[in-house]
Amino acid sequence: MELTLDRLTKQFGARIAVDRVSATLTPGVTGLLGANGAGKTTLMRMVCDVLRPTGGQILLDGRDAQSLGDEYRALLGYLPQDFGYYPDFSALDFMRYMATLKGFGNRDGRARSMQLLEEVGLADDARRKVKTFSGGMKQRLGIAQAMLNDPAILVLDEPTAGLDPKERVRFRNLIASFAQDKIAILSTHIVSDVEFIANRILVMRQGSFVLDGTPEQVVAQAAGKVWECHVTAVQVEAMSASMQVANVRYATDGHAVVRVVADACPMEGAAPVEPTLEDLYLLVFSERPKGSIPFGLRQGEDA
Repeated sequence: MELTLDRLTKQFGARIAVDRVSATLTPGVTGLLGANGAGKTTLMRMVCDVLRPTGGQILLDGRDAQSLGDEYRALLGYLPQDFGYYPDFSALDFMRYMATLKGFGNRDGRARSMQLLEEVGLADDARRKVKTFSGGMKQRLGIAQAMLNDPAILVLDEPTAGLDPKERVRFRNLIASFAQDKIAILSTHIVSDVEFIANRILVMRQGSFVLDGTPEQVVAQAAGKVWECHVTAVQVEAMSASMQVANVRYATDGHAVVRVVADACPMEGAAPVEPTLEDLYLLVFSERPKGSIPFGLRQGEDA
């Protein structure tokens, strides 16, 4: 199965939210990484046929998704950024309600609902009202409802926002398990969400894809642009004001090790170090003019 985004564009008045993006997605987890306002949610809503593109098209195995209509939508599972629920429903009631909307009969809907609540670790809480759930429990319920129809295309928009680190790890493991044979698109600005589970990363900036590749290929674009500087503690504030500082580690002797992301050696004595995806993120989303990509893969280029 292939999901192709062909010069997909969305414009709101004079503002271009998504600017002629193209990519072909196959089974596995594709991480869509970008800052808030990069156009990720608009793109996800177009993929899920919630928004109609201003230009371009979405193709499923070469067939236009809009022309496929209900046939295409039946293949989708969607967890939006603002996941709505009925607070006085129990988890099971909510799942059965969603199952009915997706065309399940009463018996099949209940069985499928209980199966998924078990898989996301909510079976013991199936009869609790959703309003009593923690944020992590609500998100697990959200992914359970997205999986009701065993979708071929799973779209998750900022699914771990607001979760604590333990819940994020659990959620990522759930996604990786569910997405083995599906096209899964995970949109986020949290680097660790895609660092460990994505087969492919698309980096989106100001409505365009600026990087596309495996995690290793994407991170490699920051090679030679990450530095460690050994400085006195009093120098750290000045460095933070004038450089893109990724991390500061203070020693007990009044010195500090400062990790800096920069196109060139930031100061005498700085040593180059291996980049991480977080370093790459800082490099891409530092303040630069629109269209200025400091390195690497432009859309359509090989890694």
